[in-house]
Formats: sequence, structure tokens, C-alpha cells
Amino acid sequence: MPVKIVDATITNFETVFDKFKSEASQKKCNLILFLADNEPGTNRSWCPGLGLGLGLGLGLDCVRAEPVILNKLEASSHDIALIRAYVGDRPTWRNPQHPWRQDSNFKLTGVPTLIRWEDHSVKGRLEDHEAHVEKKIDALVFGK
Repeated sequence: MPVKIVDATITNFETVFDKFKSEASQKKCNLILFLADNEPGTNRSWCPGLGLGLGLGLGLDCVRAEPVILNKLEASSHDIALIRAYVGDRPTWRNPQHPWRQDSNFKLTGVPTLIRWEDHSVKGRLEDHEAHVEKKIDALVFGK
């Protein structure tokens, strides 16, 4: 079965999420991947990566995690739904009043964050520092 991927922003998330929830029972696994927007000048994620330990802020967390997650999902035979939810630019995300930081379901503290949505609630999550770890992705998505 293919992975159904839908992109969302803060602006259209509620509409996308409502549809996602209404179709959730038809999928084996329902996931939301919260990511940083790409910088217009570089077309690379701004998310605060480790910068190879040099404090360079190269956006390695999102750049590293997203392809690992997508490869895992695309290699699966399960019917999976994925929302890629973009948190906005750096100043938008840094605002403590960001809607997904405040949301009682998501309570985001960093990006990338991968959430498993099941039975109308969050059933598991991988935070920014672990969202690229294949064994943890397998455990969250496939229960391995």
C-alpha cells in the first residue's frame, strides 16, 4: 500500500487535520511529522541541527530525519497516512505562543517531531533528537 502524504501549514492545518482524522480508521498507521520550513534563500530547513558540533545551525535534524522516515514508510506494505506539518519560519516557531506548542494534543517542543495518531489522540512520539533513529521509527510505526 502506498503512503499518502499531505502537506500542511499553520494556515491550513485544521482543514487538513480534520480530513486526516475522518480517514484515520481506514489506515493501518496515521502519522504527523512536524518540520521546519525551508529558508527561501537556501531552500534548506532552518531547524536547529547539531551543525556537526560546531554550532553552525545547519538544519541537520530535519534534513537528516525526514528522508529516513519517508524511506521507512515507503518501504512498508502498510497503508499509512502522513501529514507533513510545517511549523513556519524561525521567528514564528520561536514564539512561545505558537499554536502547536500550545495545542493540548501536540505540545511541541522541537522539530522534527514524529507523532503517531490513533483513537483520536497521540499514541506515541519521537522528538527532535531521536526522529532519525531507524529502530525508534520502527517501534513507533510498526511496533517492532
